[in-house]
Amino acid sequence: MADILFEVKNKIATLTLNRPETRNAFSDEMLQGWAAGIREAQARDDVSVVVVTGAGKAFCSGGDISTMGRDQTPNQFKEYLLTKVHPVARAVAALDKPYLCAVNGAATGAGMDMTLYADIRFAAASARFAESYVKVGLAPGDGGAFLLPRLTGLTKALELLWTGDLFSAEEAERLGVVSKVLPDDQLMAHTYAFAERLASGPSLAIRMTKKAVYDGLRSDLFQALESISSTMGVLSFSHDHKEAVQAFMEKRPPKFEGR
Repeated sequence: MADILFEVKNKIATLTLNRPETRNAFSDEMLQGWAAGIREAQARDDVSVVVVTGAGKAFCSGGDISTMGRDQTPNQFKEYLLTKVHPVARAVAALDKPYLCAVNGAATGAGMDMTLYADIRFAAASARFAESYVKVGLAPGDGGAFLLPRLTGLTKALELLWTGDLFSAEEAERLGVVSKVLPDDQLMAHTYAFAERLASGPSLAIRMTKKAVYDGLRSDLFQALESISSTMGVLSFSHDHKEAVQAFMEKRPPKFEGR
């Protein structure tokens, strides 16, 4: 059985972490498939939205603790992160389509870090979160130190990173780490309903909006306004914009084509 599953249906690509016996801890096969799946989703015209979730009762427990503590030089461990783990983050960073995370259970250590790369996270009521690196004498090596303060603010992020404390899905929602908490048996239905709403929408505008938001985090207001004016120029000439205007005039739902 593959360590990660990839499926496309109704313009939605689903990546399922598939090592439930290890609480979906990382393996080389999983990490390689995760990055490759995201790159494939980016390249495919029949994919408008990407969803990631976990098989079994956990989302992801991060690094496989059974492999930790082995004789390994600092450079070897650095190389492992750069060549095995971080390619997932780089693939997500290059993805201009919506990337949703359905946190179906515990997301700890690097598993929590990986949820933070999603554009939007939905969580099952039973989900739990922890930046647990500190519990094994490590720092958040997969992006948590960079991403978490942008969601929770500096002080709360440091508290969570320094203590490694486990916190509930409800607390994650209160902190802005997840957008919505669902009963466990409704998580995937809600996630797919949201994904289908995006997939049936004006995907070009959605993708360019995502780019504008993330570019804005790295620029100032004047640069952002200059950039969005170019974006609006492109979108105003798109099929979807013209179709939406025509549909409004004709009092009918628009039929978007993503162009």
